[in-house]
Amino acid sequence: MEATVSKSLQLTTWTSSDYTVPKLNNSTRLYTRFEKNKSKRVNYLLNCNHLATIKPAIGHRTAGLKASCTSKNFPASLLKSETFIAEEDLLLKKKSEEIKPCLSGRCIYLVGMMGSGKTTIGQILSEVLDYSFFDSDKLIEQAAGGTAVADIFKLHGEGYFRDNETEVLHKLSLMHRLVISTGGGAVVRPINWKYMHKGISVFIDVPLDALAQRLTAIGTASRPLLHHGSGDAYTQTIMRLSKLWEERSDAYTNASVRVSLERIADKLGVGDVCSVNPTQIAIEALVQIEDYLKE
Repeated sequence: MEATVSKSLQLTTWTSSDYTVPKLNNSTRLYTRFEKNKSKRVNYLLNCNHLATIKPAIGHRTAGLKASCTSKNFPASLLKSETFIAEEDLLLKKKSEEIKPCLSGRCIYLVGMMGSGKTTIGQILSEVLDYSFFDSDKLIEQAAGGTAVADIFKLHGEGYFRDNETEVLHKLSLMHRLVISTGGGAVVRPINWKYMHKGISVFIDVPLDALAQRLTAIGTASRPLLHHGSGDAYTQTIMRLSKLWEERSDAYTNASVRVSLERIADKLGVGDVCSVNPTQIAIEALVQIEDYLKE
């Protein structure tokens, strides 16, 4: 897996009277993939003209039936479920092989509201397309010496964070064969679209109530723009998400393609978008990208 860049990804040093953030140097470790599984990390190393990836032989599925799959060991419903999973994996692989030649190495930018699953879907897409994966928020944190996004907001404000987000997207736009998960607010600046339109942008469209349920369940401590309002966690989250959606919904229409979870759920015949899994979303993303490239 390889990516090219005309110059190293090197962010301007961030300084304040009491706070200094080191530069992102030429051979800086940028991102650790599958962070939840410490034994299966994938480390990316960016040099001046080469992105080397150390990649273990793993798939995006973390669970599998290693024991004998017989009706004596597993109920029929589980066996049926595993069959569907295998079929989805085959379809994902088939669609990725069909689309690879059409992509011509162009980067894929995933945009969408916070909690829409951009990182998970991006990892799946990068796996099947033989691309490298980056999370723009993680790159900013890495450049800040590991300082979390929420803390950067507290120390310097949102505008300061957005400036560095734009710089990251600029550097990534010089590269090829990347899947990039962007921050939820990356869409608000027109200059960011200039960079993302060098590749293909994919809007992951998730209903706000589903986002609120998801974010409330996992916690909002790392989401600086959700720390407003009063009431219970769900009410506070849905109100803030609604406000953010009002501010950003028009910007999301700039994306090359739209992947609607409601549409996927309807096609699958399931009533709840939360029943749609990341592989199904990734398949739909590839279908939409293929249609876009044919236009």
